[in-house]
Amino acid sequence: MTSTLAPLLRQTPPLLIVEDSDEDFEALMRFLRRSPLVIPVERCMNGEQALAFLHHTDQYANCDHFPRPGMILLDLNLPGIDGREVLRRLKLDHNLKTIPVVIFTTSNHPNDIETCYQQGANSYIIKPIDINQLKRNVQTLVDYWFEVTRLPDGSAD
Repeated sequence: MTSTLAPLLRQTPPLLIVEDSDEDFEALMRFLRRSPLVIPVERCMNGEQALAFLHHTDQYANCDHFPRPGMILLDLNLPGIDGREVLRRLKLDHNLKTIPVVIFTTSNHPNDIETCYQQGANSYIIKPIDINQLKRNVQTLVDYWFEVTRLPDGSAD
């Protein structure tokens, strides 16, 4: 006899969050932890670190324990190499361009939105100031990207 009860927790592909703000990162994590899904998260605090992580260079040269992300949540306003440049490089890289990238930023500038979509962003979310709206946005993000869509399995390195 097979059980019709689905497991309460389901593992998802890893999520890479590229966010320099500790406050924004902690808010995201607070809401992600409330999900019934187990979402492995890695954080990079700037563009250089994100690119090193994705290319397994610099401090990540021997770091194969975290598989290729199934999705990247990318802030635009990062120190050093900003999110716009990270997005551009990702989408030009044959091995990384299929990873969905969701822009999560305070910028509501029409040029940023247009440029990000032209460069291959899969979604553009403006960070809300209201904590309840942030909670709804994160829940919608999780529902759509981790329950509705099928993400890459991470084996295409």
